[in-house]
Amino acid sequence: MRKRKGLSFYKKKKKISAAAIREIASWIFGILVVVFIAFVTVYAVGMSVSMVGVSMEPGINNGQQVLINRYAYLLVKPGRGDVVAFLPNGNQNSHYYIKRVVAVPGDTVQIRDGRLYVNEVQVTDAYDKMAEAGIAENPIVLGTDEYFVLGDNRNNSEDSRSANIGPVQGKDIIGEVWFRLRDVETGMGFVK
Repeated sequence: MRKRKGLSFYKKKKKISAAAIREIASWIFGILVVVFIAFVTVYAVGMSVSMVGVSMEPGINNGQQVLINRYAYLLVKPGRGDVVAFLPNGNQNSHYYIKRVVAVPGDTVQIRDGRLYVNEVQVTDAYDKMAEAGIAENPIVLGTDEYFVLGDNRNNSEDSRSANIGPVQGKDIIGEVWFRLRDVETGMGFVK
């Protein structure tokens, strides 16, 4: 009997080869390894903290999660402009404060007419004029391991100007804030 040539409505079934399955499995394994390494790195080196209050707005919003690099200051000390997390006066029962370093050990800090002066030089920045000088109304000379910190939202911040916080000791600084997480308005991103 002769085979007919023409249309055939039966399709030949494709078989998945063992090589293709191995390739897919190796990709899945590779992705899982990378995710695991990233997870371990973030949680071994850093920690996640939630911002409490509006003192760092608009950069970091109330309730926003940030990642802290706990090992950032093992070899170097915090510098001006760094955003740090600290426990005020080392109080383990307090929430973490997140503020910007404006003066480092050895600096003289004063707030006059709502403006910040470091070593008698007015700091020109984009932040609002401060309504309250607090303890910085008079010059403060920072000790060998003291840092003066302010919130970016200067008129809504409890920071080094407050007598109950004052200059922050280096040992109380947990680490540097380096990444913002989960915020509907601003999304994710590095902290400047």
